Amino acid sequence: MFAKPTLIAQISDLHIKANGRLSYKKVDTQAALLRAIDTLNALRPQPDMVVITGDLVDFGTVEEYQTLRLALRRLQLPFRLMPGNHDDRQALRAVFIDHDYLQHGATLNWQLKVGPLKLLALDSSVPEQPWGYVDEYQLTWLEESLTREPAAPTLVMLHHPPFTCGIDHMDRQRLRNPDALAAIIARHPQVERVLCGHLHRSLQTRFAGTLAVCAPGVSHQVAFDLQPDGPAHFVLEPPGFLLHCWQPEQGMVTHQCAIGDYSGPWPFYDQHGLID
Repeated sequence: MFAKPTLIAQISDLHIKANGRLSYKKVDTQAALLRAIDTLNALRPQPDMVVITGDLVDFGTVEEYQTLRLALRRLQLPFRLMPGNHDDRQALRAVFIDHDYLQHGATLNWQLKVGPLKLLALDSSVPEQPWGYVDEYQLTWLEESLTREPAAPTLVMLHHPPFTCGIDHMDRQRLRNPDALAAIIARHPQVERVLCGHLHRSLQTRFAGTLAVCAPGVSHQVAFDLQPDGPAHFVLEPPGFLLHCWQPEQGMVTHQCAIGDYSGPWPFYDQHGLID
């Protein structure tokens, strides 16, 4: 008999706009978020926590965060927020003033225990810049947090990926000091995943002895183009999110989950056996 899994849902890159405006005059990001929320609410078993790994809104305005807060009232699960390069710390704090974990320090780092899992969130946003950075204070905080609980399976989370993906215009916006982060994570084998957003695509790579995983966007995706001069385009490919499932017998398994209405589920078998 396996123990009940600990489930962490990760959604990313909401890009919420105010007053019903479309992102890039094309994408209804608020409707996309509501579809994602309905999908999360319907999951069984339900996630223990939802983490939103940055780019919560599009231009960092108070009105956009108010729109986000209203939409998140529909979510029936506990959640935590992280900023990305489209976010504004002051406006985020003002609208989510009751979220105590956002109210301390110059950067919005936080930690949380969810069952046996430890979640460590790093604020990699740099005001008015698309790329990311984690400073010495944050790196020290991360090192100390990991050192305190060496046996706790841990998820380290930040908006900007600390690796290149081959999509040139996005690689120019990645974390600027990945080696400093890698040096710390490599010393702490309890780090099960490094979770990122920003790329609007689902992908994975080895990083510092663990697995770095990027979540897809809940609305639009960055166009897949590995040409060195590829343009900065987006596509309306199927949106999704990640579900990180921890069981002590197995460890961490990450599922990619689709958002949308698809036919099925259909049975493989009937009373006669495999359907043919």
